[in-house]
Amino acid sequence: MAGLSMQPQVEVLSPPQLPETPSIACYRCRVQDFALDDLIFIDVDEVSSFATDKRRMEHLSGRWLLEYALIQWGIKSVDEIEVRRNELRAPSLAFINGVWRNEALPSISIGHGNGWAYVAVIESNWTIGIDAEPRNRGIADNALDLMASGDELQYIRQNPHKAIRFWTAKESVQKAMRMGMKLNPREIKVPIGKQMCDISIEKSILQLRNWVHEEVHISLSWMIGEGQIRSAEDDLLDATREAMNSGQEWQVGCNTTRKNC
Repeated sequence: MAGLSMQPQVEVLSPPQLPETPSIACYRCRVQDFALDDLIFIDVDEVSSFATDKRRMEHLSGRWLLEYALIQWGIKSVDEIEVRRNELRAPSLAFINGVWRNEALPSISIGHGNGWAYVAVIESNWTIGIDAEPRNRGIADNALDLMASGDELQYIRQNPHKAIRFWTAKESVQKAMRMGMKLNPREIKVPIGKQMCDISIEKSILQLRNWVHEEVHISLSWMIGEGQIRSAEDDLLDATREAMNSGQEWQVGCNTTRKNC
């Protein structure tokens, strides 16, 4: 990794009772500044659009930690990978156009909170979401109606010190669903008092873990799903591979066989 002299210390996070499948890894590091030349998963135009140094440093630290996490995952060619966002700005990994590779890549989630950057990685064909906040952080009373309803809202009003648990849980679910705030948090019902549970939303079943690490409340959610954004290059690679495996003549865009082009 670039910028070895300024690497922050990375902590490995241990969610409670993770299953053997799918494979999951979670990390965090302190937010700090980075030189853009030391990072690979950045868009210079995006970085220049940040209004505050705090937001800029959070973004850069998250991207540095993502590179670290992928190397730990066993990916050697991180310089051939980029971060893409869907229409709701959910991040995913993809090989850079022109590399002509489309092997399965893990799905990711990146978060920031109280001076820390967080990254969660899960094997392909799953999606994941991580969120973390200080366990003693309060939530404004006028925001509670926006995040909960019914019995859940009543419980939070009666136990305001536990509101942050619901907040991070719902944020992690929004990320795992790759919908962000388009998924109304009032529609996400978090079982009261459970560290581990399943959550049903529409036709999806998510697994949720809540735990405290050094006075920070962390929530991790994951589900079966597609965490990558396909490109025209991916479609062409798949079509080529299918034709080669089927024994058909390998055709290219000019509608002639390769040997005749």
